[in-house]
Amino acid sequence: MVTLYGISNCDTIRKAKKWLDAQGVDYRFHDFRKDGLERAQLERWAASVGWETLLNRRGMTWRKLDPADKAGLDERKAIDLMLEHPAMIKRPVLETGDAVLVGFDEQAYRDALGL
Repeated sequence: MVTLYGISNCDTIRKAKKWLDAQGVDYRFHDFRKDGLERAQLERWAASVGWETLLNRRGMTWRKLDPADKAGLDERKAIDLMLEHPAMIKRPVLETGDAVLVGFDEQAYRDALGL
């Protein structure tokens, strides 16, 4: 089963959902804020794509973060921050069973989903 992770009011999530629907892909949506997120899940993603890829440093949540929280950033600290502030996770995260993709890229989605 394909799972799309993110935050429902995110424009990129809406775009990914619309694209998946148009392709007839059966998927489940998991909202970080409503459905929660486990440390083990973030650790698996970090092992697959790297914590630097998961961490959204462009968003307002990151920009508003205390500089002390940004200092000395490593994987453990980044995962702690993403658990505390799910909006800091780059969206969407798509799990296909075989792959983890971060961000929305039509060609990468096509390749991962065999379309």
